[in-house]
Amino acid sequence: MGMNRREFVGGLGTAALAMVQPARLRASAPTAPVALARCKSYGPEFLAAAEKMFDQLGGIGRIVKGKTVTIKVNLTGGENTRLDYLPMGRACWSHPRTVGAVIHLLDKAGARRIRVVEGAWVWPAPLEEFMYKAGWDPNLLLGAAPRVELVNTNMPYKGAKPYTRFTVPRTGHLFPAYDLSTAYAESDVLVSMAKLKEHATAGVTLSIKNLFGITPTTIYGNKVPLDEPAPVPYGGRQEIGHNGSRQPPRSSPPEKDPTTPRQAGYRIPRIIADLSAAITPGLEIIEGIETIAGSELPRPGTTVAVSPGILLAGTNPVSTDAVAMAVMGFDPMAERGTAPFETCDNTLRLAEDLGVGTRDLSRIEVVGAAIKDVAFKFRDYGGPRQFQRPAGRRG
Repeated sequence: MGMNRREFVGGLGTAALAMVQPARLRASAPTAPVALARCKSYGPEFLAAAEKMFDQLGGIGRIVKGKTVTIKVNLTGGENTRLDYLPMGRACWSHPRTVGAVIHLLDKAGARRIRVVEGAWVWPAPLEEFMYKAGWDPNLLLGAAPRVELVNTNMPYKGAKPYTRFTVPRTGHLFPAYDLSTAYAESDVLVSMAKLKEHATAGVTLSIKNLFGITPTTIYGNKVPLDEPAPVPYGGRQEIGHNGSRQPPRSSPPEKDPTTPRQAGYRIPRIIADLSAAITPGLEIIEGIETIAGSELPRPGTTVAVSPGILLAGTNPVSTDAVAMAVMGFDPMAERGTAPFETCDNTLRLAEDLGVGTRDLSRIEVVGAAIKDVAFKFRDYGGPRQFQRPAGRRG
């Protein structure tokens, strides 16, 4: 859905207001070191690289020991999606071997209980069913440590309280609060495991954009009831998330201002910035061993398979994503109209405005490899359809 003139001017006004935000507020945004490494394969090399990066961050035992740890993986799209012959874990999903390795390392660091969660597109069924249909073996994850659980957060959480309300600090950008699966409320530490990718709507999809999938489609999905959550999901998040053509059920908080632009490039960055403030990941892992350039899902004529051979880890999602953007050849300080945010607002800036973290590379310590030594310019290989570069080779 496009913006009319009033919405466009309003959006410009919001962007201009953010740009004149007092420098002292942004200067006070928290930061944390980001570990960066080369990694070419998903087996023992990944396990060794991840363990070394966690050590470089000061050890993850201080974060997860004795805790319930929830890993939000990225399994976007349907179970049958493919890019040519590549399975999704080598294209645009988290890879099952990396997830299993991280479970092992969390257990080794003293995590009390580990949950792997995703808002999976399989209804009404558990996450295991989606994994089976997608060619994964859930036992690879369930057997990686004791006390591992798999949860489809698109479904009502079992028990007396299916959903818990998470309030957004500073009242949020789009919604003041979000009703999420109680699985998140029972978690002490959230881990965002993301793929290093671009995104057709949000510019990039890294540890913060990965949070869009935590919104249950029984509340924020298409065709949900007017008064209360649906018993099972019926579709994606276009009506409420992308288009804003309706509000969530009355049992959940409505938008702060329903007169703001009904345009995905305005709305999606604000929703995911809100979520990053409401439920901030305590550990971020971004895998770019193999991925796609050009978009978040395979799109003929736009995306191409690439092999950057890069891993990142951090404990502040904005700072981690800022380093990831720099590795991808993008400026984390970029504003709307500049790559990769040609048609959307910068999610990192919006999350920074909520006090989540800094995107200023001069304030972020990078440990391990240097950005310049592992940089992989995604726009040399692909790009949004309207900014298409010549098709690249597999990197």
